[in-house]
Amino acid sequence: MEKQPVQSMMIQNKETQIQKTVQMNDRDYLNDVLLSEKYLGTSYVHALQEASHQELYQDIKSVFDQTSEYQRDLYNLMFNKGWYKFESQDPQKIQQTQQQFTQYAQQQFPK
Repeated sequence: MEKQPVQSMMIQNKETQIQKTVQMNDRDYLNDVLLSEKYLGTSYVHALQEASHQELYQDIKSVFDQTSEYQRDLYNLMFNKGWYKFESQDPQKIQQTQQQFTQYAQQQFPK
């Protein structure tokens, strides 16, 4: 007997309605800030990798941690307003993928 593929479903909250005009609205502003925070996070990772001094590294790491928290807060706000959604996945598929990467890592980096 063949397994039927599990249908994925979108996970999201009820969307907060906003007026759609040519001018930026709250959703546009939040999306812009979220994208900026993501870009900053990526830039801080590069700076951390190249920091030549321990105190500099710690300062950048502190700012990176704060940026990551802001990014998560913005994501949560947008998700709660229904402006961010994602697709659910089959738990078996997730477990299978995790096992696949675990096996790969064990082969590549034996203890």
